Amino acid sequence: MFLAENWRMRNKFEETKFIFPNAPNIPITVNSGMRMPGWYDIADFGDLASRSEDEAGILRSQKVFHTLIEDEIKNGIPTERIVLGGFSQGGAMSLMAGITSPTKLGGIFGLSCYLLLRDKVQSLVPAESPNKETPIFMGHGDSDPVVKYQWGQTTASKLKEWGWNVDFKTYRGLPHSAAPEEIDDLEKYLNARIPPLGDKADSL
Repeated sequence: MFLAENWRMRNKFEETKFIFPNAPNIPITVNSGMRMPGWYDIADFGDLASRSEDEAGILRSQKVFHTLIEDEIKNGIPTERIVLGGFSQGGAMSLMAGITSPTKLGGIFGLSCYLLLRDKVQSLVPAESPNKETPIFMGHGDSDPVVKYQWGQTTASKLKEWGWNVDFKTYRGLPHSAAPEEIDDLEKYLNARIPPLGDKADSL
């Protein structure tokens, strides 16, 4: 939320509605089963290629994200003005829900995140693949001890291999956090995807 508040103070994205959904409190295995906010359970911190995944939880959260998109469309927001994005788990869910969205989006971004359901996600993409040309922005610190930098690299490479339009940026020395340079890059990306409409908005 601090990003939106910062942009508001600087009169940025004045025509944009920001939505910050809260992940439900669920038992997290790596946290000794204690309940905490999470879009899906994390059973281990193993290698991206071999770690187990909470498929049921991921698919449940995918529906939440898709419903949020549907609600905004019903409220009159053009689909090309909707951008889905997040950090860490939120970023991972945004990538997954974004590429599998049945409606065209204005943009998809994921910061310090990775690909979910790597062996199944392609089968979840709609046949018409409405977001195949939607630009995807990814940012990752190369000193991230939580979500490994190579996980982000591998994700970007795999998405590109599958034909997605991905811009992956590296931030030197950045741990599992955000940096001013990354925020600036995200702001440029959003400006390109949802530029101010000004008087044009009255005709929409």
